[in-house]
Amino acid sequence: MNALWIILGLLILLLVAFGLYAMSVYNGLVTLRNRFKNAFAQIDVQLKRRYDLIPNLVEVAKGYLSHERETLEAVIKARNNAAAAEQKAAADPGSASAIKGLMGAETALTGAMGKFFALSEAYPDLKANQNMAQLTEELTSTENKVSFARQAYNDSVMTYNTRREVFPAVIFANLFGFNEAQLFEITNVEEREAVKVSFGS
Repeated sequence: MNALWIILGLLILLLVAFGLYAMSVYNGLVTLRNRFKNAFAQIDVQLKRRYDLIPNLVEVAKGYLSHERETLEAVIKARNNAAAAEQKAAADPGSASAIKGLMGAETALTGAMGKFFALSEAYPDLKANQNMAQLTEELTSTENKVSFARQAYNDSVMTYNTRREVFPAVIFANLFGFNEAQLFEITNVEEREAVKVSFGS
């Protein structure tokens, strides 16, 4: 009879240990998921600032680039698409498809802005415009902040993904619905280059 109680006690002890380990894994994954969501919130702040600056840049440039309407419209369209994709990603930073959509929209916006600034370089009066200079300086600063925020987000995602993929945590991660998070990265070399916004002489 004593042996039965010992075996029953050991089974209960193992179940308690298993439950505590599962709870520890769950709580750890929740913490790491919240960290990468918070890191995305920092990207969100900077992207919104960037999206607010772009229409102002286009408005200043309109007076000088009135016959370049197609380029200006392409910038605004790309900005609007990126802002919509950013809202979807902000609503669920854990959604790989939302982050991929944002990456694609940001790539298109970067391309449109690159064309805009290349075109702007041909207009000395626009380059000399004080409002344009101030806005491009603010945009450059914002681009740097986006890069830093994206790096912090990717670091948080990497930590979360590593934790959820190690054994035996991967079993609990899948059981509890902790899906892999998507890095926010730019894959093409051309896209890695920051938007050039210098209007120096």
